[in-house]
This record gives sequence, C-alpha cells and structure tokens, in this order.
Amino acid sequence: MSVLNRSAGRDIHIYEAKNPDTLIGGLILTNGMTNANFYSMVEIICIFDGTYFLRDEYGTIIQRDGSPLHSGKYYILTSGSMTLSDESWLVRTVSLASGSRVAGFRDAVRARDRRCVITGTEALSADYGIWRGFEAAHIFPLALEHHWTDNVYSRWITVPASSGGSINSVQNGMLLRSDIHTLFDGYDISINPDDNYKIVCFRPDGYNIAGKHLDQRFLEDPHRPVYQLLRWHFRQAVIANMKGAGEPIFECDFPPGSDIMGEIISSPRAAELMEFELSSRLAVGSRRKATARGVSYSSY
Repeated sequence: MSVLNRSAGRDIHIYEAKNPDTLIGGLILTNGMTNANFYSMVEIICIFDGTYFLRDEYGTIIQRDGSPLHSGKYYILTSGSMTLSDESWLVRTVSLASGSRVAGFRDAVRARDRRCVITGTEALSADYGIWRGFEAAHIFPLALEHHWTDNVYSRWITVPASSGGSINSVQNGMLLRSDIHTLFDGYDISINPDDNYKIVCFRPDGYNIAGKHLDQRFLEDPHRPVYQLLRWHFRQAVIANMKGAGEPIFECDFPPGSDIMGEIISSPRAAELMEFELSSRLAVGSRRKATARGVSYSSY
C-alpha cells in the first residue's frame, strides 16, 4: 500500500530547547493559525508538569495571543519536564471500495444542513431529491463503533438516532461535499470548536477555507453536532499531523484487480488498518442483508 509522509511540506518545526537537535513535531502553516492556536496544539502532543513557553529561532518569546503564527523553528522552554503525549490515534482511512451510511442518519443530516457545512456550498438540487456531490459524514467513524461503545461517547448524544444506534445520531454528522468528506476523514481538515469553530487545514488549502468559521446558523441549530465530538476529531487531527513525523496517509483509490488486503498487510499499522477495513466491509455486508429484507439503506 502506498504510504505518504505527513511531514512532507512542513514549514513549522518544533524542538525542545534542552535537546535542540531532536525534532518533536511540526506543522504546515495555513491561513488563520495564531500563536494561541499553536500553543493549544502543542499542549495536545506534549504534556508538561510545569510552566512552559515557546521561542522562535531568533530567540524571541512567542506570546500566547491572536497574532498570526509565522513559519520557522520553534523551541519549547519549560521549568519542569516534558513528555510526548501517548494519547492514541485511531487509524482511519477512506476506501472507494467500502463505506456505508444508515439512511436515517443520511436523511437527518441532509434535512438539517442542505449545504456543505465546511465550504458553505449549497445543495442546489436538494429540492428535487438530487444530492450528488454531497455526503453525510460521520464525525466519529462508524467502523470504530466499538471504541464509541467502550468510551461511552453516547453520553454526549441528546438527539436519538432513528436507527443504527447512537453513533448514527445527527449530532455525529455533517453534510460535506464529497471531496471535503475525503479530506475530513483523512484528518487533512478539521474544526476547532474551542476557537469559535474555526476551520483548520493541515495540508495546503486549495479551497480558501482555512481560518474561516462555521456558519452561525448552523451553530444555532439545536441538532448541531456536539462540540465534544468535534473536539475529539480536532485532537485526532493534531496528533496525526503534528506529532513526530505524523501518522501515515494511506492510499484510498484501488483500481479493479488491486490486491487491497496484500497492500494493507505490508503497510505501517497494518493490524489497525485491517481492523478498520474489515469493520467497514462488515458494516456494508450487514446493510446489504438488511436491504434484502426490505430495510432501506444508503451505501455510499
């Protein structure tokens, strides 16, 4: 399986001042990133037992404020010790050969949003029942439902799902353009609910969305996604993209005849990737069986 390096293209590099030759992590700088944002993201990948601050490569102390972040090298200075966070990153990939959506979840997300939540692009043919180019995206992936259950994330859900369990509540979903859905699932794009729902791009932004905020009309909807799930996704995106060399980016477009399982087995984090793929495919299989029994599901 082709595996890409998330560190490629970084223009921000993070070091510990006590060990300046060891790279801790980094970031690709995109619009809207502030010094305060950077501090909060460093605190996701690092754990401190005392006070700390950041300085740039010229020796200037970086204030925790709304000033724009600049590219370059940054050094962490702390009065105590610092360790890298061991918060787990759950492998999540996108495969054009798999994926499923419960129809009730899809319909509820469509009815609420009627536009791509991140880009603002309206589903102009929605009144005619045509939603091509738009997909109902799970914030927390359906294929990892056992993690949802184990961590009782259902405690955050106040709007029950019509079917498929709490993970299929409209509060765990957003309508996205198909291309944005792929980037969201791959943690290339996320939303920081602790910064007024700012859109954060972890790869170069070709959509002019980085640094913008979600539409206030969306945020005022009582059925909007719960902020805890958006916060979970944002933390996962920071860990995937900023810690060390970053987590691998897996190929998702497999032409007919590809040895998908063989490529998965030969890839980094193969066991977790296999778990995700199998869970996705089992979900597809169960949906198809249900459809054969007369239950309607969407399969894209």
